[in-house]
Amino acid sequence: MTTRDPDSLWRNRFILINLAGIAGTAVALLGLAIAYSDLVVDGGSIAIGMPIALAGVVASFLAPKYLARRWRTPPEQ
Repeated sequence: MTTRDPDSLWRNRFILINLAGIAGTAVALLGLAIAYSDLVVDGGSIAIGMPIALAGVVASFLAPKYLARRWRTPPEQ
């Protein structure tokens, strides 16, 4: 096993937490584009786009919290 630099480990985790939020926002915007533009269906498709947008919003809020909780340092015992 190799020892890793703690600073690079936390930097990489910080980047991944931010990318999770950005990816969720991108999915939400894609869902809105599907719902209100001619991207998939002429005239838009709210039935397809809104569930995707809702999933993106939920992911943009919950994914960073999940990752932060998963990687939290345990309290001293």
